[in-house]
Formats: sequence, C-alpha cells, structure tokens
Amino acid sequence: MSGVRTRNQAAQAASAPTEQAEQNGNLHTSTPALKAGEKKRENIFLFVPNLIGYSRIILAVASLYYMPLHPRTCSLLYSVSCLLDALDGYAARRFGQSTRFGAVLDMVTDRCTTACLLVFLSSAWPRWSLLFQGLISLDLASHYMHMYATLSMGDKNQSHKKVDESRSWVLNLYYSNNKVLFAFCALNELFFIALYLLSFSSPILSPSLLQPSSNAGAASPQPGNPAHPSPSNLFASPYSAGALELARANKMDSFIPWVLAAISFPIMAAKQLINVVQLVKASCWIAEGDLEAREAARQSKE
Repeated sequence: MSGVRTRNQAAQAASAPTEQAEQNGNLHTSTPALKAGEKKRENIFLFVPNLIGYSRIILAVASLYYMPLHPRTCSLLYSVSCLLDALDGYAARRFGQSTRFGAVLDMVTDRCTTACLLVFLSSAWPRWSLLFQGLISLDLASHYMHMYATLSMGDKNQSHKKVDESRSWVLNLYYSNNKVLFAFCALNELFFIALYLLSFSSPILSPSLLQPSSNAGAASPQPGNPAHPSPSNLFASPYSAGALELARANKMDSFIPWVLAAISFPIMAAKQLINVVQLVKASCWIAEGDLEAREAARQSKE
C-alpha cells in the first residue's frame, strides 16, 4: 500500500506545476494552435503602400473641393497627393508589400486626379476644351491598354512597369528607371498645375478675366446700375460659370505660374509622346495574342 501511495503522490506532485502554470497563464493549452504549415492570412488592403494610396485619394478629393475658388489651397493639396505617389512605391519596396492591387490603385488614382484637373481646365478655357479632352482620352486609353496587355499577355506576376527592351526601349527606360519615371510624372502634373494657376491670373490666356477699371466711377450703359456690380447682382447662382469666372479674376500674380509652365512644358509634351508609344505598343501586343489564339483554334480544328 505504501508503494502505491508513493506513486500516486509522485504523480500528483508532477502534475502540480503544470496546473499552476495553466492557472498563471504561462501555459495556454486551451488555445488552438495553427496547423503545421498554416500561415496567418495577410490583409492586402491594410498594407502600408495601400494606406498611403488611400491618403492620396483623400487629398485629391479635398483639392477638388477647393479647386473652383481657392487656387493656393488646391495646388498644395493636389501637389502633396502627387508627391505621395513616390512614397507609396518606396514603401512597397521597403516593406516587401508590392501587390497588383496596389499597382492598379496607384494607376487609377493618377489617372483620375489628372482627368479631374483637365476637366476643370476645359471649363476654365472653353476654347481649348477639345485639346484637354484629347489629353484625357489619350492618358486613359494608353494606360488602360498597357495594363490590360500586361495582365492578359504577360507572365502571371508580371508588373506593368516591367517592359522588355526588345518590345520598346522607350517604355523600358521610362518604367525601369525610377528617377526618370518620377521626373516625367512630376513635371507633367506641374505643367497642368501651372495652367490651373494661370486660369486665376493671366488675362493673356483668359481674356475674360475682368481687369480693374481705371475709371471706377464711370456710369453703366444701363441707367441705375453701377459700373462694377457685385456678383450677386449679376448672376442668379454663385456657382454658375460666369460667377466663378468673376470670382477667379486677378486672384494672384501670373509670373511664377508662367515660369513653372515654361520649365515643365517640354517634359509634358514628351510624356504625351510616350503615351502614344504606349498605346501603339500595347495594341500591337494584344493583336499578337489574338493572332496566336486564332492560329491555335485553327490547328485544333484540323
């Protein structure tokens, strides 16, 4: 009996530390462990570069809110949104979080913000609206065709920024060199920002901008009306095209916007040529895929 009792006491003594450890929280036997080889699922939407992308969208929307009447605030918000484009790429490489969702989000944000600014320029300068509409169409078409060609014709994990030199040395240089890509994108946006600022300041480009009259007390052609009536007396809606034109008139000096436009114009023009090359090359690549598919279908019938 003493031997049995001794063995029971030894077993109880051995189990006591385990029970105490469980009570103290040092041993979590009740928590289900991950199966062998099972990994915790990542949330792509919360990756650092994608979070930066969301902040770009917020800044862009805020810049659109201030765009009609507040050129300085709008330009600041829009510029920060564009500069963050370089930061999200760096974050993707730094944290190893490059994803196709992030690449598409980045491209869609770029296209939408540029298109919104060009739409405003079309309304500010109706005489040039056809040109701005053409730039919007070229930008959207070339990038969509390039992205579609890469996803449908390229390798499974191929990025739209990976362009073989044999296919186009221009696009290879444009996409493979981060400094070249940043310079072209930044100066392209800078040119359109400069045009936006000139819509508030330059009567050369916008002759309809009202200039202060040296004879402020002159009588109006219509009896009883002042020579310079307030916008509320001229326009039924403060958000009509005419009211916004009057509110924009002579809000800032045009010297700096003219300098920025002159510096950035050559790069902007070169980027539009790159868009044409990108559109043509992507179209040819997709057509090659169509020919291969038709040839494969013909052989299968034979």
